[in-house]
Amino acid sequence: MSTLTTEEIKAAALRAMLSVTEEEAQVYVEKLEVFDEYVNKLNELDTENVEPMTHALQQENVMREDVVTDVLDREVMLENVKESKDGQIKVPTIL
Repeated sequence: MSTLTTEEIKAAALRAMLSVTEEEAQVYVEKLEVFDEYVNKLNELDTENVEPMTHALQQENVMREDVVTDVLDREVMLENVKESKDGQIKVPTIL
């Protein structure tokens, strides 16, 4: 037996500013009924000693150590640009 009615589906659609026909509402009732059965099966599980999770997979940040390394000399880098001025790359004006 469905816990939702077509009227409830139409009311939810109206709140979401969606237009739903009687036939579409009936389709959604049937689809949500399957979903509701699945949720009710999950509610039957014993979760007494299960710790709450924030994510299905354990995640942790893997960050490399920030190490200072030698970089190219500014003048060497500026040799590869079209135009430069005062040690900076010169670009076309946008505004």
